[in-house]
Amino acid sequence: MIERLQAFPENVVAFACHGHVAKSDYATVLIPAVEEALAQHQRVRLYYEIAGDFAGIDPAAVWQDTKLGIGHLSRWEKLAVVTDVEWIKHTMTFFAFLLPAEMRVFPRAEAAKAREWIISD
Repeated sequence: MIERLQAFPENVVAFACHGHVAKSDYATVLIPAVEEALAQHQRVRLYYEIAGDFAGIDPAAVWQDTKLGIGHLSRWEKLAVVTDVEWIKHTMTFFAFLLPAEMRVFPRAEAAKAREWIISD
């Protein structure tokens, strides 16, 4: 499931992934929040935390994530990904060069540092 996190500036959309993530999590939580932020801001920031109880993601959810990211490619300002999941860490690092946004991957132990970074100028 995807949980929307609060206590971030309005130009930052923030989420935590728990358990198993499905396509419906994107349709009901993540996509509407991102679209709302994009309607209010020219560029947005994304904080995406993979929680310790993360159990996997459906291929259809990966496709939703990819479509959302590419569909708004020029509108991302910063992306912070917090994870200890090796394949996610490597995937994000590999694709970072394609993004016009600044992106950093943080280990879960540095989640507070990631939160500070995503809101900093």
